[in-house]
Amino acid sequence: MITYFFVKDARKDPRLFCSEPPGPMPARFSKTKEVWEAAKKKLMLLPARTLRQEEALAKAVRLKDPAVTVLCGEAEEKHADLRFHFFLHKRRTQRILLLVGEAILAPFTGLIAFLPGPNIVFYALALIMITHWQSLRGIRALLAKKHEYRVDPLLSEWELAVAEGREEDYPGIIARLERAHGLKDMRKVLGG
Repeated sequence: MITYFFVKDARKDPRLFCSEPPGPMPARFSKTKEVWEAAKKKLMLLPARTLRQEEALAKAVRLKDPAVTVLCGEAEEKHADLRFHFFLHKRRTQRILLLVGEAILAPFTGLIAFLPGPNIVFYALALIMITHWQSLRGIRALLAKKHEYRVDPLLSEWELAVAEGREEDYPGIIARLERAHGLKDMRKVLGG
């Protein structure tokens, strides 16, 4: 069962990530493996906070349970539900706009095919489009499910430290968060 974490990062932007460890985004194609591997390496250069969020959203498509557990730092369920739905709707709108922009750019990457060597730009754009499409499908799947919000004391402590600007407390809270939930590289995701 995947547990989702919904919390503000050090910049006070909402972040969503899941309990499953991060891994490469799944993509299988019949083109040459070297070109796809090079494009995947380019995709993996994106910031960890972006990759973890995209991956968490993409994994929502595989969820079989009708309810999703969301750990948050917000004590009032109605407020947490409102914030989470606003976050998902905002991300859905962003993904749609990004896909439209990427679809407009895709034909122009064909012009680069005249240059010698593999067309890494096309493959990287294709992987980014696939990632955004999977993320959009995951957002729609999450919006269709019932959400069970649970307040996590460590996430509450983190959000309080962020609100009060206590940057010296960030490393300790993040270390305890990683130990308590078996997470890795939270400093890269939350920015602490």
